[in-house]
Amino acid sequence: MSIPSSIATCIDGAVPADHGLHRVRMRDGRSAWLKHRPDRPASLLQAEANGLRLLHEAGGMRVPGIYAEQPHAMLIEDLGNGMPAKDFQIRAAHGLARQHSAQGPHFGLEHEGWCGDGWQDNTPDTDGHRFFVQRRLQPQAQRAHDAGLIDNADQSRIEHLCQRLTEWVSEQAPVLLHGDLWSGNLHCCRNGEPALIDAGAAYYGWAEADLAMLTLFGDPGPRFFEHYAERAPLARDWRERAPLYNLYHLLNHLNLFGRGYLGAVRSVLRRYVGTV
Repeated sequence: MSIPSSIATCIDGAVPADHGLHRVRMRDGRSAWLKHRPDRPASLLQAEANGLRLLHEAGGMRVPGIYAEQPHAMLIEDLGNGMPAKDFQIRAAHGLARQHSAQGPHFGLEHEGWCGDGWQDNTPDTDGHRFFVQRRLQPQAQRAHDAGLIDNADQSRIEHLCQRLTEWVSEQAPVLLHGDLWSGNLHCCRNGEPALIDAGAAYYGWAEADLAMLTLFGDPGPRFFEHYAERAPLARDWRERAPLYNLYHLLNHLNLFGRGYLGAVRSVLRRYVGTV
């Protein structure tokens, strides 16, 4: 599938023929990123565009601007890459706290999402525990079981964890999440300021879930969370629950990338439910 003409006419020079992520030059001289995904449903880039708009409206951290969008292609601002400014962590933590002050009327979102290349059911629900079980953990577990990536015992332990989730996670208001907030999506712009990228997984959920993923593949360090707590509520024991939230992402990675993540999934299950 070729790049839509409405986007191709914005680009100065040859238009990449293959799908993926490409840095291009626009006719006005600006650098931009072209995302072209004809290999995936149109909702993937639609979710990305919707997520960027939501995060921008929340007024937290900077996000890339959208120059043009079509069902299978999107042209977005190139924020550049730089060295973090001295106040990078403070600005990032305070920005995330501002984002998390944007409360929603329910958990989920009015449109579906994508966490990486993993489809994400965002059907709204007023119950956060039910949402996390039925829209996050159970679909990923079923997908993994159907693919032979987890066995019956694994699935049984995941179901047991789902049944006991209210014992570990207290009621929390639904706030705007990035949804895929690993360290690589906390971006440093060319001028040293923090930004959020890859927003296709945004939805209204538990703030602790965003914080937990920041510790999954790298960790910004305790000072980041101290600065966050200056502007937003943060329970002192939130890290004890982080693996519960991250189980969703580990299952998603298991489904996307294979059995290399099975050990991490089973480690979470052993910690919370042992053998059942």
